[in-house]
Amino acid sequence: MKQWFLRILTNRLFFRAPNLACYEILDSYGIEHQRSNFFDINVKASDLYLQSGTPGFEYRRTDMGKNIRFIGSLLPYAAEKKSSRCTDIRLSQYEKVITVTQGTVEKDVEKLLVPTLEAFKDTDTLVVCTTGGSKTKELKERFPHSNIIIEDFIPFDSIMPYTKVYVTNGGYGGVMLGIENKLPMVVAGVHEGKNEICARVGYFKLGINLKTEKPAATQIKKAVEKVFACGLYRKNVQRLSQEFRQYHPGELGASHIGALFTKWAKAKTTFFSKGAAA
Repeated sequence: MKQWFLRILTNRLFFRAPNLACYEILDSYGIEHQRSNFFDINVKASDLYLQSGTPGFEYRRTDMGKNIRFIGSLLPYAAEKKSSRCTDIRLSQYEKVITVTQGTVEKDVEKLLVPTLEAFKDTDTLVVCTTGGSKTKELKERFPHSNIIIEDFIPFDSIMPYTKVYVTNGGYGGVMLGIENKLPMVVAGVHEGKNEICARVGYFKLGINLKTEKPAATQIKKAVEKVFACGLYRKNVQRLSQEFRQYHPGELGASHIGALFTKWAKAKTTFFSKGAAA
């Protein structure tokens, strides 16, 4: 009921002007829209909608559009670069290794990076922190501890094989990467739609959703230790990772688009054949 009320409110008040503008444009091209929210129209009005991810990371729902096709995790292509790989010997010296990142968009290191570093400094857990270029030097000076690695960027494929728990603010790409690498997660994100992604992590028990943008160090430590201790999260993420491996985005995307063009071509041929006969 809350979501229904918010949808009515946003459509009729906050998004009234952009909705009307969108309807006018679509009407001029003869595209049906049924006066949907302009965010929903991209999905509902499309003949084909290719969705990153797999069905196993989406809620079961009866109103899923027939035009939607899951094609697996869409992640940036990265060529092998041996020179950029992380070769820190500490990666093989610790039994417990966590990787923490808040992506490259979020610049406030106090939200997730600092609480995580505070939670595990001077412990038997190695913390690998990638800053995305935000205050890396300051963080290194603030956390010079022997069990902490802080860098602007570390290729994830070089550290995730050592990682046991992945701490992130819930960006979709980062979560996809965590699932592919079979890593149970601790997620803390609210804005930019991250609350929806974090909710799925919690719902499918792939990890723990802290349901906040600014978790305390004690919250993070408690959650990470719970994930270390409970094998259920790792088991669930391993199962979903196997599903991910069955989806090949490039091939699936090309196949679905090719099938759509073939369908259009046949319909066009049939239309003109009937016209010629008439």
